[in-house]
Amino acid sequence: MLSQFLVNPLLGLTWLLGLILAITIHEFAHALVADRLGDPTPRLQGRLTLNPLAHLDPLGTLMLLVTRFGWGKPVQFDPFNLQNPRRDTAIISLAGPVSNLATAALAATVIRLFPIAYPLLLPLIVLSVGLALFNLIPIHPLDGGKIILGLLPRNLASEWDRILQQYGLIILILLLLPLGGLSPVSALLSPLIAFTLNLLLP
Repeated sequence: MLSQFLVNPLLGLTWLLGLILAITIHEFAHALVADRLGDPTPRLQGRLTLNPLAHLDPLGTLMLLVTRFGWGKPVQFDPFNLQNPRRDTAIISLAGPVSNLATAALAATVIRLFPIAYPLLLPLIVLSVGLALFNLIPIHPLDGGKIILGLLPRNLASEWDRILQQYGLIILILLLLPLGGLSPVSALLSPLIAFTLNLLLP
């Protein structure tokens, strides 16, 4: 993505804005759903806002710019404030990826109605889809790691949580390392991203 600034600064700017918007919507959705489910922590920490400065993580944003895989500043919430901690944690975690897919679908609808908007909205669609699918990988610390804990039976969830806490970050790093020029994450997600984009885009 950084190379696009050198080749075409205007195009690079649209990708940067799409990146900022995709991350902001993702993290805001986590905060909003947590707040609606009874936990005031995100609101008290100033995360219940669409101001990008509240949601961008410097390292995560840089990783997205360089590798197209990264993260925003995680939204913190207190499970003890939730009526059903396992279920509600999964719902809060799912809110981020769902918001990105909804954003991509809305932007794709705008493109179908106004094709002139294609160059402006394409980066937002691609990045939103990529961010959503990446975060659905069921390992810690991604959203998918928390979602799977809410779906598994309690005994399996406890065992999987123990494994994720110990090895999740190591597994994620290994998945991001390029093997033969292509990382396992890219090999896994690229076909899914292409399939989703083919469904959305005219």
